[in-house]
Parts: sequence; C-alpha cells; structure tokens
Amino acid sequence: MKQFTSVHDIKSIDWALSMAREVKEDPFGDTPLGKNKTLLMIFFNSSLRTRLSTQKAAMNLGMNVIVLDINQGAWKLETERGVIMDGDKPEHILEAIPVMGTYCDIIGVRAFANLVNKQEDYNETILNQFINYSGKPVFSMEGATRHPLQSFADLITIEEFKTVKKPKVVLTWAPHPKALPQAVANSFAEWMNQTDYEFVITHPEGYELSKDFTGNAKIEYDNRSAYEGADFIYAKNWSTFNDATYGKIISNDRSWMVDTDKMRLTNNAKFMHCLPVRRNMIVSDDVIEGPNSIVVPEAANRVVSAQVVIREMLRTISG
Repeated sequence: MKQFTSVHDIKSIDWALSMAREVKEDPFGDTPLGKNKTLLMIFFNSSLRTRLSTQKAAMNLGMNVIVLDINQGAWKLETERGVIMDGDKPEHILEAIPVMGTYCDIIGVRAFANLVNKQEDYNETILNQFINYSGKPVFSMEGATRHPLQSFADLITIEEFKTVKKPKVVLTWAPHPKALPQAVANSFAEWMNQTDYEFVITHPEGYELSKDFTGNAKIEYDNRSAYEGADFIYAKNWSTFNDATYGKIISNDRSWMVDTDKMRLTNNAKFMHCLPVRRNMIVSDDVIEGPNSIVVPEAANRVVSAQVVIREMLRTISG
C-alpha cells in the first residue's frame, strides 16, 4: 500500500476486517516491521483521537514518530503556485514537502477543507501535493473530502456490535454552531456503500452530499421515518455542498438532535459519533451517556484502523 486516502485504496472490505482482527488479536506481533523506521505526522488542523491513536499504532509497530504541527513551531507554508511570497508565509510547501520526505519513511497528513473554494477542497490540493512530491507512502489523517481512518474504525465497530447480519445503518445530520466540512459524512457513506448493510442518510433539504459519495444510499428527509427500525444511528454535522451555498449553515433546526424520543423509534440502536461532539446540539446527554452509546469503543478502534494501514505501508517498504 503506497497511499491511503479512501476505501478504494484497500483490497476489499472483507480483507480490511480480516486485517483488523489480526491486529486486535496480536497488536505487537509486527513490531519488527517498524524497527528503525520513522512515521512523520503532519497536522494542519487540530486533533485529539487521530494524533493519539495514530501515534499509538505506530509505536505498536516499533516505529519512531515525529509530530509536526504546522500552526505551532513551524514556518507558515504557502500552498499555491504563482504567488508572490511577500506576506507572512516564508516557505513554500513544494520545497517543504521533499525536505520532510527525507526525514521519514511514511507520512500521515491532516488537512481540512477551507470551505471557501469548493474546487480546491474537492481536488484535495494539500494531500495530493504530499502524495506527488514527498517520495514516501502517504496516508490521510483526514482530508478535505474524506476521513478514511475514522470510517474504517466505524466499520470495525459496527461489525463488532451488530446483532443482525445486515443491520440498518442511519447517518443523520445534526445541528452545530459552526460550519463543518463534509469529510466525515462523505467518507462514512463511501465505506457503508461497500457493505451489504441497509444504509440510509437523513438530513434537511439543502444538505445533500455529493452523489460521488452517497451512491445508492437511500436519502430520507423525514428523520423520524429514517430512525424506524435502525440498528445504528451515526450522527454528524456538515455544511452545504451545493455550489451556491458551499460551506454555509442554512439550518440549525434543533429538532434534528439525536435524543431519547427518536432513539425509541429504532431497533434498540447503538449511537455512534466520531467525536468531539457538541452535547445537547448533536446528541442529548442521556443518549451519549446511555448504555447504547458506543462512541468510546468506536474511538478505541482508531488505533486498529491506523495500525492496519501503517502495517501495510511498512510491508510495501520492506518489499
């Protein structure tokens, strides 16, 4: 594996789940693979679970880890070609990336959407520059359009907690005080569409995601109807994808919050969220603290998804 930015970079869903089981059964079994190898983790945006879980995964594999926060302790980077660099960015990313590549064996990059230029976001400008110019295997720790390590962990979690062979999984939009990217929702939809689950997406009108990600998922504008018979409720906010309102908040309807009343419509569904979560906006206290909340084991599986990806990259390096 030379890059990991989406579900399309793995061999298959069954293969990914098989690899995850291997890692869970013997998390330190591949420590020799990472001996004298270095992972460079580059953060253009804040992180808690991604930073900790990915670093833990690399350490389980015996790797050295370097963490670089671009916004603290590094030069500000210019990312566009043709710019006269007379502002506050003294270094260009096209010099910085090859230099970074000389200091490591594998690179993880976290770079969110700017929600200003849709074309730039959906071209994954920053992530693809690392893929093209670093000379090293690169994986996404969340890009502008996808969060594949999170979605992989979500899949592992659903497989571990499902009580029926083909569960009904519902991705529901929920209100948030800030405009957020579509990355988690896009990625979750893309991964769910590779399974045989019954997959439903529910959101207010105007919050439609790109069909490139939603695929054949059922889109339901009545959230109570979507909840009926669900086995998993995955809550997430996202801003609009539509050209005219891209990256904007067009509704903050609090009735879309996940609460006990709507959860009663489900098949005793498990509640999922990628975290961090805005309590009593995205989800009520009683739901996230209730017995069907699996947000903590979901977050714990982030180590597993990262370790599978890094292990496969180390195997590629080793030949």
